[in-house]
Amino acid sequence: MEKIDFKKKYPALYNLKNNTMSIVEVPEFSYLMVDGTGDPNNSTEFQQAIEALFSLSYTIKFMVKNGPLGIDYGVMPLEGQWYMDNMKEFSMERKSDWKWTIMIMQPDFITKEIVSEGLKLVKSRKNLPSIDAVLFKKQSDGLCAHTLYTGPYSEETETIIKLHQYITHNGYKLTGKHREIYLNDMRRTAPAKLKTIIRQPITKA
Repeated sequence: MEKIDFKKKYPALYNLKNNTMSIVEVPEFSYLMVDGTGDPNNSTEFQQAIEALFSLSYTIKFMVKNGPLGIDYGVMPLEGQWYMDNMKEFSMERKSDWKWTIMIMQPDFITKEIVSEGLKLVKSRKNLPSIDAVLFKKQSDGLCAHTLYTGPYSEETETIIKLHQYITHNGYKLTGKHREIYLNDMRRTAPAKLKTIIRQPITKA
């Protein structure tokens, strides 16, 4: 059974060179997602949401692999949208005021019925506080600028500023929510080696 790697299927979205800026059209995908608020660095809610998302994503993966579809694929990386009600007030220094949505992209053959069965299985096996907060939705960021950053999350600010400068220099303006895609397992990777795609929706100025 061949294993599908969706990061390779969409190289323009996931195979970026470090500190290289580019503009890309992000299509609509289905996601498992959880909404929350507050600083992720000291939030139990945030950690519980991650656990729920990965538990459900891996349960669904093995259901599909061992079920009638018989498709094997790699679970996609965690993504996060970070925002405030007024994005003009969004600041890397005010993390306690942040709102967030963390998510994991699901292949197009994953249906609401499969997700529902996966939820039942997870609940029968584990007591996860955030499992009932998981939503299954479609979302598209559309036209975006993005770059790959390597290093600790706490030192992203300079790269984000450069990305915003790249956007305005090329005749665009920021719109929508700041998004990050975490290519490593943040629990098992040294901060200096963390790889993060920083993505910002844009529109013509």
